[in-house]
Amino acid sequence: MLIRLFILFAVIPVIEVYLLIKVGSLIGAVPTVLLLLAISMVGAWLVRHQGFGIMRRIQNELAQGRLPAAELLDGAMVLVGGVLLVTPGFFTDFLGLFFLIPFTRAIIKRFVGLWLQRRLDRGTLTIRRF
Repeated sequence: MLIRLFILFAVIPVIEVYLLIKVGSLIGAVPTVLLLLAISMVGAWLVRHQGFGIMRRIQNELAQGRLPAAELLDGAMVLVGGVLLVTPGFFTDFLGLFFLIPFTRAIIKRFVGLWLQRRLDRGTLTIRRF
């Protein structure tokens, strides 16, 4: 857990600063800021568009009496993608867009499903009810 926190709070900001300096030196400060703003605007549009689509699919699944497990996982990934897009920087924007594009999100869902299945098989997954 300590290594994950170190990566989250130390390594990722260093990567972000490095990329900002590199891109800023290539295209200039103002175009770099404008590019970050444009990526954020596209990301906000994608989050909204994907979010409404997921909400419709959740409602359809519930109306048919089925548990919308895949749709809820999609919703969680869109939320993570949105949070990553809010974080300034090219690296987190790239990761955020990766969570928002349906094709790449399907790849992530496959890996998350395998990870969850392994944890369930080993008995190391704990589900708590409040």
